[in-house]
Amino acid sequence: MSPAATDAGGDLFAANLKGALLAVASSAFVGVSFIVKKKGLRRAGAVGSRAGPSVRPRSPPHPRAPLSLSCPLDVALGLSGVGGYGYLWEPLWWVGMVTMLVGETANFVAYMFAPAVLVAPLGALSIIVSAVLAHFMLNEKLQRVGVLGCILCIVGSTVIILHAPEERSPDSVEQIWQLATQPTFLCYAALAVAVSLLLMLYCAPRYGQTNIMIYVGICSVIGSLTVMSIKAVGIAIKLTIQGVNQAGYFQTWLFVTVSAICLIIQLVYLNKALDTFNTALVSPIYYAMFTTLTILASAIMFKDWSGQSASIIASETCGFLTVLAGIIVLHSTKESDQNLSPDLYASLTAPLPPKIYWHIQGNGDVGKQKEDESLPCDFITVVRQDYFV
Repeated sequence: MSPAATDAGGDLFAANLKGALLAVASSAFVGVSFIVKKKGLRRAGAVGSRAGPSVRPRSPPHPRAPLSLSCPLDVALGLSGVGGYGYLWEPLWWVGMVTMLVGETANFVAYMFAPAVLVAPLGALSIIVSAVLAHFMLNEKLQRVGVLGCILCIVGSTVIILHAPEERSPDSVEQIWQLATQPTFLCYAALAVAVSLLLMLYCAPRYGQTNIMIYVGICSVIGSLTVMSIKAVGIAIKLTIQGVNQAGYFQTWLFVTVSAICLIIQLVYLNKALDTFNTALVSPIYYAMFTTLTILASAIMFKDWSGQSASIIASETCGFLTVLAGIIVLHSTKESDQNLSPDLYASLTAPLPPKIYWHIQGNGDVGKQKEDESLPCDFITVVRQDYFV
């Protein structure tokens, strides 16, 4: 083997190692951010109406209602309603947001050095970090089977790192454009756009609230295009830093535009999925679909598996399946997040009094009704809020 080939192989290995370390660091920061933001949300919920006089505590949701770090969790913490953004006044929540931003930045840089086949599956490590920290900091007990899930994720990630392909970075954004306009990838991109439009325009309005695969499918399909365009932007930035300016090419700004559009669509429908369905269901399904499609798109566009033996590809596949199995096991044993505040749910376990009163607010009128009184037959109102007192 010539010295030049040896040097090239060493450079590719070093690039893969940088990408893997950045991906692991990204997962660590993102996992920590989940815990820090959640503690900030709990503090904000304990304080009450810090966002202003328009914020008022609401009754807790049904104990089987899906909870997430988006709107449903704010409801559970009593921060929803008009002006319900009290957590914006909580410094700890902002620390979590900054931590997440650092993690996502590290993940973005990781795509500059390593192939998506290596970077995307390592995102599962953030679930391990958040699960372990939640066990010690949030009193969300990690069961023994959950520990097995963490071990499976670590083993699978190690296998992926050891057998990751060595990707040659393009020398200009024009080379990336040639890869993006090859017939096979154009067919994949056209199919991805067609499937996404079908899901968004036809399936989502009809079945989005009942079928978890609709919203998650949109996120996953669009997400694979997001990663490809972000990777192209990242390589362009790296080349520009190295002294080869890529800002003058229209392809660079086209990739930036595609990245922004795809990222917005992906985030919108991911929030819809989290708001509609249980996080314990959304996370493993989204991870499996998103990672699989991202690996497929990267293999088509950047030819990650070109020149690799069947045994290496099989090892990478086994590593990914091991990580997926670990995530499924971890989420299947995760306790439901119902103890966000002991006082918040105390009323759910307390015995009800023999006489129940309730308030009904509708059409601007507020009335009080006893259990033994009957409503007239012609009592018709639009109910806006109903809660027991």
